[in-house]
Amino acid sequence: MMNLTEEQIAARLAAGQTSVRTDASAYAQAGMDAAKCAAVLVPLLRQDGDWHLLFTRRTDKVESHKGQVSFPGGACDDGETTPEQTALREAEEEIGIDPRAVRVLGRLNSMLTITSYQVTPIVGVIPWPTVFRPAQAEVARVFTMPLTWLAERSNRWEFNLLGHDYSVIVYRPFDGEILWGATARMTVDLLEIITEKP
Repeated sequence: MMNLTEEQIAARLAAGQTSVRTDASAYAQAGMDAAKCAAVLVPLLRQDGDWHLLFTRRTDKVESHKGQVSFPGGACDDGETTPEQTALREAEEEIGIDPRAVRVLGRLNSMLTITSYQVTPIVGVIPWPTVFRPAQAEVARVFTMPLTWLAERSNRWEFNLLGHDYSVIVYRPFDGEILWGATARMTVDLLEIITEKP
């Protein structure tokens, strides 16, 4: 997994898609449905020869998910016709990543969050090292986790909530941060796709 090239990751993402909104009208329509359309950037980077994922920790000033570990992202804006547009705009607004510097590799399957967002994760490679400009009102910290650690099954738990038909993933603390919920689910979805035997 750690030796996969960008091309191999892109091919596995393309092969792993099953329920992604692919056309512009469906994406725009999502904003008018009960579930609001949203997208996140799942930023991959190479550090010391290994793949890492980049995360943010939200501030206590944001409207929802205060203090939680997340990927850069948010709701789609009027006029945006693809989740890639939304994810790249949000990443630029939240942590200052130039959209032109992101090499988009593909999408993960869209997911419906408990806060009624239909979120499409966009996987992209960002240059490293990078100077970030976090939006102070939204982002308390920017940090990375190695894919090898995230892929280690003993570093996470998955359990069902009583009375609900979905499971919750919670990772062990890493560098003082706890990855859980929708962001942990997206992370595991990515790992399952790129660790499958071709």
